[in-house]
Amino acid sequence: MTTGEHDKTLGASAESAEACATEARQEPAVRAGAGAGKDEPDRAGAAHDDAPDDAVAAHDGTADTPAPDGAPAAAPDRPSALRRLLRNRTVLAATAAGLAGVLLGAGTVAWRTDTLPLLKPAPCWDSLSGAGTSALFGDRRLEVDEQDLRRDPRTASLSYGQCRITSFKGDRARRQVIVRVHALDGLYGTDDRRWPAEFLSSRMVPLGDGLPGMVSASRAWLAVPQSCVGRPGLSEGATVVDVALGEHDFDSPSDYDGPDRDALARVTVEAANGVIRELGCSGAYKAPGKLAPLPDWEDVKPDAFCGVKGLRLPTAYREPLERYRVSGEGGVARTCEAGGRRDPDVRLSTVVDPGVAEVYSRELLKGGARVPGTRGSGVIAPNRAVYEVTCQTGPVVMTVENLDTFRSDADIVRDLLPGYVRAEAERIGCGPVQVRLPAR
Repeated sequence: MTTGEHDKTLGASAESAEACATEARQEPAVRAGAGAGKDEPDRAGAAHDDAPDDAVAAHDGTADTPAPDGAPAAAPDRPSALRRLLRNRTVLAATAAGLAGVLLGAGTVAWRTDTLPLLKPAPCWDSLSGAGTSALFGDRRLEVDEQDLRRDPRTASLSYGQCRITSFKGDRARRQVIVRVHALDGLYGTDDRRWPAEFLSSRMVPLGDGLPGMVSASRAWLAVPQSCVGRPGLSEGATVVDVALGEHDFDSPSDYDGPDRDALARVTVEAANGVIRELGCSGAYKAPGKLAPLPDWEDVKPDAFCGVKGLRLPTAYREPLERYRVSGEGGVARTCEAGGRRDPDVRLSTVVDPGVAEVYSRELLKGGARVPGTRGSGVIAPNRAVYEVTCQTGPVVMTVENLDTFRSDADIVRDLLPGYVRAEAERIGCGPVQVRLPAR
């Protein structure tokens, strides 16, 4: 199911949605903002409260109690009248000034305007509940840096803005989450490498039915409905709310991966609903239900590489590629990473959502030598190939990527691409497809 088809699940009013879409269409396409995770001090977990500061990073929150199996998830309610009033910065400042006078008159030190108790809106566009932030940060002190959601009409940025939440143990920052709102870039190529590696990785599973997004223990994203932001511009992909917790490259399993992932799923849906309200649209995504199990590493089966029937792993790669991990089935993308006992050496992805697949548009035009085929075409370079298949449901993009660029004795991208495209096209019902590699 594509991001556009998921709009029907929101129940947004046509009048409000059309007004929001009209405003979005009048704004020129803009480029993505700052990347998430660059200035995060710790990995995905923060230290326990009773652990020394130099202890190994671990979880600092508690998980929410899941709903009983089969119980429907209620859609989040709109903010109360008081909370909507307090989102007005003028009202909040005036109230702060009045309360500060009362406190000073009583001999009490006044709070800063942005930290007044009981009057402060929830973090990230008044979207995140106390339960959601507690699940990620525990009861530690939080600092929130929040930008207004506004695309710059004078530049080529695709960013609406971002929100950063940092938790502190004493004076030391312990954990940080960055929430970004941006349209995926297929025109300039800023999203075609880093974003898929982080947000379409083999660690991800779908958020669930009616939620066009994915989640892992350190990353999550959810698409904003087109009925709210309008149809994408030229080579512009889906508008997404993505959430980054700690460094993505630190791929070490933890006992807290499950609770962190559940908390991230909840926070991402809450943030997306806050973005929808902030942009002036109505409707809300339902809360995420029970998630699929965390993807785990398995031993490679040479006759069904990456769990794909009919995909044979060439003999030359059977020793270095001992194990593989596949992201949860049924989402907008299926990604397999395979390698030895340390870092993965190869990544194979199939992206079935056209709005997300748009991130590969520039590479499909200029990413290497042309690769023709019976149903679609692509490009191939020494370390990556991208192929677009024409399916009944729309364009589907498949990629093969060599992650071990120091190997000079292998041509794994060229050796895997034809078989991968053929087997994957059959698996998703788009086959048969034959790929013709260019001459060396």
